[in-house]
Amino acid sequence: MPVNYAKPPYPSQKQAMPGSTAKMDPRPDHGETSYKGSGRLKGMRAVITGGDSGIGRAVAIAYAREGADVLIAYLSENDDANEVKALIEKEGRKAALISGDLQNSDHCRAVIKKAVDEFGAIDILVNNAAHQATFKDIGDISDDEWELTFRVNIHAMFYLTKAAVPHMKPGSAIVNTASVNSDMPNPILLAYATTKGAIQNFTGGLAQMLAEKGIRVNAVAPGPIWTPLIPSTMPDEAIKNFGQQVPMQRAGQPAELATAYVMLADPSSSYTSGTTVAVTGGKPFI
Repeated sequence: MPVNYAKPPYPSQKQAMPGSTAKMDPRPDHGETSYKGSGRLKGMRAVITGGDSGIGRAVAIAYAREGADVLIAYLSENDDANEVKALIEKEGRKAALISGDLQNSDHCRAVIKKAVDEFGAIDILVNNAAHQATFKDIGDISDDEWELTFRVNIHAMFYLTKAAVPHMKPGSAIVNTASVNSDMPNPILLAYATTKGAIQNFTGGLAQMLAEKGIRVNAVAPGPIWTPLIPSTMPDEAIKNFGQQVPMQRAGQPAELATAYVMLADPSSSYTSGTTVAVTGGKPFI
């Protein structure tokens, strides 16, 4: 039964970066009470970056309910991360946490090492963590801001994947979070949108490179999704009207993306690689 999610206008709620789930109104739905698993990922071991909140949180909950053990890599949001850990363990699955900055290549390698130490191997890598900020003029984007966006959004994806592949066997899957900005860039998200285009190309190239190893690589391209990134990075007017531009006339909830990430990780999707699944609220993704 579809949930009757709230439509904009949303309340004014500007937050400091990186934002807090608890302060959002309406509170995002990550599938805490609605997602029902069916064993599609039974016995698999997953690493999810940015798994403390937003899309990553919804994916972590779904994966646990599908039977996977989950390691969550996050920046510093300890309360959010521990909430997700408790939800994973409630399903009888192993949960592990590691905090730190994915800009650092050594930390990316530490994330993969911890997953291997905890679980023995890796079957699923979800490269989801991202940084974004809005600017109206290119002159307002500092060199440091541009470089930060690339280090978090695309460089970390390379470091994590490079470290994880030796621990992945045939049948494993990598799922990258791209965006509708990959093909339809929002000008006020210039740096972010540019990295998302890079992610889509990274996904397509890597899928071809890893095919002989039996490792599938795909991406999900979300449309406007209600996560802490929105109140912490968007102008107030954009927050109030967020999602109004798509045919469903509302922001998507993280829980509504979980099934795409499950499908792409499911070993039954054995011929699906090098593709991008768009979840856009009815707006065509070309």
